[in-house]
Amino acid sequence: MKPEEARARAEELRREIEYHDHRYYVLDDPVIEDAEYDRLVRELVALETAHPELVTPDSPTQRVGGRPREGFVTVQHRAPMLSLANAFDAAELADFDRRVRAGLADEDVDYVVELKFDGVAVSLTYEHGRLVRGATRGDGVTGEEITPNLRTIRSIPLRLRQPGAPDVIEVRGEVYMPKKAFARLNERREDAGLPLFANPRNAAAGSLRQLDPGITAERKLDIWLYGIGYTDGIVFGRHSEALAWLGEQGFRVNPHTRIFSTLEEVERHLEHWREARFELPYVIDGLVLKVDRLDQQERLGATLKSPRWAVAYKYPPEQAETTVEDIIIRVGRTGVLTPTAVLSPVRLAGTTVSRASLHNEDLIREKDIRIGDVVLIHKAGDIIPEILGSRPEKRTGRETPFAMPVQCPECASLLVRPEGEVGVYCPNVACPARLERSLLHFVSRNAFAINGLGPAVIQQLLERRLVADPADLFTLTREELVGLERIGPKSADNLLKAIQNSKRNSLARLIFSLGIRHVGERAARLLAERFGSLADLSAAGREELEAVPEIGPKIADSVLNFFAREQNRRVVAKLVRAGVNTVADRPAAAGTGPLAGKTFVLTGTLEEFSRAEAAARIEELGGRVVSSVSRRTDYVVLGKNPGGKYDKAVKLGVNIIEEPEFKRLLSAIQSGY
Repeated sequence: MKPEEARARAEELRREIEYHDHRYYVLDDPVIEDAEYDRLVRELVALETAHPELVTPDSPTQRVGGRPREGFVTVQHRAPMLSLANAFDAAELADFDRRVRAGLADEDVDYVVELKFDGVAVSLTYEHGRLVRGATRGDGVTGEEITPNLRTIRSIPLRLRQPGAPDVIEVRGEVYMPKKAFARLNERREDAGLPLFANPRNAAAGSLRQLDPGITAERKLDIWLYGIGYTDGIVFGRHSEALAWLGEQGFRVNPHTRIFSTLEEVERHLEHWREARFELPYVIDGLVLKVDRLDQQERLGATLKSPRWAVAYKYPPEQAETTVEDIIIRVGRTGVLTPTAVLSPVRLAGTTVSRASLHNEDLIREKDIRIGDVVLIHKAGDIIPEILGSRPEKRTGRETPFAMPVQCPECASLLVRPEGEVGVYCPNVACPARLERSLLHFVSRNAFAINGLGPAVIQQLLERRLVADPADLFTLTREELVGLERIGPKSADNLLKAIQNSKRNSLARLIFSLGIRHVGERAARLLAERFGSLADLSAAGREELEAVPEIGPKIADSVLNFFAREQNRRVVAKLVRAGVNTVADRPAAAGTGPLAGKTFVLTGTLEEFSRAEAAARIEELGGRVVSSVSRRTDYVVLGKNPGGKYDKAVKLGVNIIEEPEFKRLLSAIQSGY
C-alpha cells in the first residue's frame, strides 16, 4: 500500500472506530458485532505498525500505552472548579431558591436539575478539537495532570465529533465506577486478602491516581460530562444548551437531566429519585440544581468556594437495625477465609439485605460483633451491605462471641495466618472451595498455557469429578474429553496434545503455576534460576530462600508454608509422576537450545505477551535478550508503538519479526523440541 493510501485508510479506520465507540460506550447502542469491531482495530494496528509515522496521539490505538510514570505533575485550571454548597432538607432548598430570586430581582428562573454523581470531578482540555490534557479537580485552582489515565476511559472522545469547535475548550465531568465493576473489584481484593475500597468514589479516585494507566484501564471507569469550564470561541445562552452541544460533540451527557421553573416541580423530582436512585447502575447521593440562563449565573456570581447559582441537594444515608443470626465462613477462590454475617432480612437502599461480609477476624473484634447482636447496617456506596457496629445496650446475655476455626471448613487443612497480615487462608491448592480458581490459574497463558482449557471446560471437569487437583489434568483421556459438551473428537485430540506439550514447560512456569502466595512470574524465575529443580526448591530453608535477590521474608514464608503441607506435596508428586518437567531449562549461557547463539531485541507493546514473559520464552530456548540494536542482533520483535529501536533495525538491515511471526517461531520450536 502506498504511503498516501495508508494515511487515508488509517484516517478512515479511526473515524469508523470512533463512531462505533460512541455507539457502544456513550449511546449504549452498538450496530456491529464485536468480531467486526476487533477486525477494524486490528487493521488499524497493522497499518500503524507498518507505518509508524501515521500514529497520532488521538488514535484509538493510543488509549493505553507507554510505561508507568514516576509521579504526577500539578497543573492550573483555566477557570476555577468551584465546589457546591449543600442543602439537606426542603427548608434549606427553599432558602436557596429565595436567595436566587432575590439576587435576580424576582425574574423568572428555570432550574436545570441533574443527578449528583458520587465520583471524582475532572477537567478535560481540547485544543483544535483534540484532547490534550486531563486533570483532577484538586483544590479547585490546581489539580494533578492524569491525561494517560483518563484516555483509558473509552467514553471520553479523543477528538470532538463535529466541526466548528473552539480552538480551546475545557469541559468538566465526573468519573465514576459502576456498581458492578466496584463489586467485582472488591470481590477480587477480598479473595486476595487485600484491603477493600469503602465505596465506588474511593475506588474511582484510587484508580485515577495509578501511575500505570494499564491498571486504570482494568478498573472499568466511566464518566458523565456536566458542563463547560472555559472556552475561547463559542457562546451559549443557557446551561442546557451547553449540555446539548456536549452531547453533539460525542460526550456522555446524562439522560436524566430535567428543566423546571418552580420549586414545587423540583421537590417532586427530588422525591422521585429518593427511591429510584437505587435502581441506577451507578451511585448518586443527591441532585444538583443550576440556574439555566448563563447571564443570570454571571449576575449571581460566586463566593470564594461556591457559585451562588447552584446547590447540591443530598439525600441522608440509609441505615437500618437488624440481628446477626449467625456468622459463617466462606472460602474464597484464592483460599482466603471470609466471615459472613447471616442477618434477619431487612429492607435497605432498595433491596432486602440478609448477609454482610465481616472481612476478617480483627474487624469482628474491633466492632465487637457477636452472634445474636442487634447491629446497625448500611450499604457502602449504596451497594455493599456493611455492619457499622453492634448495639451492646440491647444485649440479652445470650449473644455468642465468634471464634475463627483452626481448620478449613472445606478440606480440614490447618489454616495459616501469616505474620503481619489480617487474612487467614487455606494453603491446600486442592481445597474444593478454591480448586476452580487454582485450575484456571494453572492453565492460564502465563503459567502452563494450555489452550482449550477455558472456564467452561474446567467447570465441566469439576462437575463430573474428573479432576481433583491440577495434576489430574495430565491423566485425562480422550473418552472423558469427548464426553464434555462442545468437545468433539478433533477438539479432544487437540486438547490432549496441548496438555502433553505443556509438560515440557520451564521450571519457572511450573513454580508460578502452583499458585504459591506472593510468588509471581519474576519471583518464580528467580527461584528457578537459583535452585535449578523443584526438588531443591522444596528442600530449601529460610536462609537459602532469603539469600536469593528480591526474595524477602514474605515470599520465603509462602514457599516454606506451601511445601510444608502434605496435600501440596502430594500434588507435586503427582505432577512428577505425570512426567511434568521439574528441572531448570538449559540457560542461554550454556550455549544450547534451539535459539542458542541468537540475540533478540524487544520493542513496542506486545498484545499476547508481557515483556518479561517474551524474554523468558526466548531465554528458556537458549536465546539472549538485549536492550539495544546492533549489527550483531539477529531478531527485533516488533510490538505496538515501537520506538527508535525499530528505526535503527531498519537502518542496519536487522531481521524484524512482528508478534504473530514470533508466536509461530516459538510454537514451531516447542512442537519439535
